[in-house]
Amino acid sequence: MTETAAALVETLEDLDVEYVFGYPGGRVIEVMDELPESSIMLVRPRDEREASVMAEVHGRLTQRPGVLAGQGPWIGSLGAIGQMEARLSSSPMVVLTEASERGEYSTLAPYQQSRGDYGGLDLPSILDGVTKEHWFPRSATETIRSVQLAFKHAVAGRPGPTAVILDGDAVHEEVPEDPTPPLWGAAEQVRTWEAAPTAADLDEAAAALANADRPAIVAGNGVHAAQAYDELEAVAEAYDAVVVTSYLGKSTIPETHDLAGGVIGSFSHEGANQLVSDADVLCVVGCRMNPMDTNWQAPGFVRPDEQTIIHADVDARNAGWVYPADVGLIGDAAHALAGLVERAPDATDTGADADAARARAADAREDFHASACDSDASPVTPQRAVKEIEAVVDEDTIVTADSGNNRFWLLNYLQTPAVRTYFGSGGVGGMGWALPAAVSAALITDRDVISVAGDGGFAMTMNSVETAVEYGVPVTFVVLNDTSLGMVRQMQDDADDIAGVEFHDTDFVRVADAFGAAGERVDAPDALAEALADGKVRTDRPTVIDVRIDREEDMADQLSSSFYDEVGGLHE
Repeated sequence: MTETAAALVETLEDLDVEYVFGYPGGRVIEVMDELPESSIMLVRPRDEREASVMAEVHGRLTQRPGVLAGQGPWIGSLGAIGQMEARLSSSPMVVLTEASERGEYSTLAPYQQSRGDYGGLDLPSILDGVTKEHWFPRSATETIRSVQLAFKHAVAGRPGPTAVILDGDAVHEEVPEDPTPPLWGAAEQVRTWEAAPTAADLDEAAAALANADRPAIVAGNGVHAAQAYDELEAVAEAYDAVVVTSYLGKSTIPETHDLAGGVIGSFSHEGANQLVSDADVLCVVGCRMNPMDTNWQAPGFVRPDEQTIIHADVDARNAGWVYPADVGLIGDAAHALAGLVERAPDATDTGADADAARARAADAREDFHASACDSDASPVTPQRAVKEIEAVVDEDTIVTADSGNNRFWLLNYLQTPAVRTYFGSGGVGGMGWALPAAVSAALITDRDVISVAGDGGFAMTMNSVETAVEYGVPVTFVVLNDTSLGMVRQMQDDADDIAGVEFHDTDFVRVADAFGAAGERVDAPDALAEALADGKVRTDRPTVIDVRIDREEDMADQLSSSFYDEVGGLHE
């Protein structure tokens, strides 16, 4: 017979798991003890936070569950960052952890014990708050079945994180040969089926789009999740509909496409917001329409009493959640969009004017440029910095974007040339996400990857540079450095209004050198362009580029949309 830990790793192999992202500790050590004899590679960054983000990004990019493994207290604390992002960004993820049980000692002033009873930490409650589902199996058979179900539920319906808490005794038990109830094969147990909208709903939605004068599509992260890029373009072209995206939906359509209109939201493209407001039929695909997307519900932005709203989502609860919908298309985004393509009329039978639609989109795309994008000033304007990054981004490049001002400069001025070229921490939106995300993306895709973060976010997870060195992925890490927590600093009415916004000027070039990476500090556009070009061709090690940016370029002042200004909000 086989011990549970060995059988668990065999299950991972049966499910074609290539990587486990994690940190050895507690009873997970027994699982990691089995990995060297398997086909699975352990990727061990410097802490569980980085591992959790790497697993989340694996799930986001491949739509196969990224596996996070580690000791319970740290998976429930440091490792919660990636799980929260996975939950809100719909990334499939499986967490393998444990409760640091010490047998008979667990109830005696427990040390690290996390099973949730008196005197200990309550890991099950923590995981209940951040995962779709979690299991705490107490036998060998239950453990293997729970792992199988974790993989199933991570991808079923709306993807997200699931977790299995390993029992300290069960992980050593022998798995029975013929248990009752039985264990099924991993492939049989994890099988799922995709949902598709009903024919009647598709007929109604297609008719509304065909009769529209100014149809607009809002493409969200669900298009990424379904990898429905071809279907999205086909619908846009069949109905002459302009396409805008949510932040998480950025790069679901090439932003150079003649029907692409940019990104909607509070600090996004004014032209994209106007396209939504001016639409007579609005087709929302795989987007929950969160407050940032909707300009904090500005009354003039989306008007259900004046516009026909079609809402396609894999989760029935999301359709019509924020705005009342006229038609709900419940199912996978690829099926919803393909159904609309099948029902598209001849070009002469649509209400929309093809040339007018493309003209509106072209006008909106002008927002990808501003005069500051051409500035030769030193320090570098953030707008010009983004344009220099854009210059080295091709269809085989991935940009990972952090949170803070850098995110908004990027979403506004980096015009993506192809699908799947831009991903950001737009779920829970934690700082420090971009660095481990970039390392994971480079490891699993073998594409050029550029991480962009502010100096605050970079400092949070800069040991990801060492992880990139260790695993041989030549990521380019760009630091937009204003030696401050820029977004919060710019909320001040006067200097020193808000505590904690200024940072010590850390020498990130020396940090890079200490980790074994190449490092360069630049304060002029030409020097940045040269450093980015060098980073793109450097294949032997990662590159850190510390870009000194003009800290007086006020993000909210310049990028706040007219709709957001109506309601105020975060920067009121």
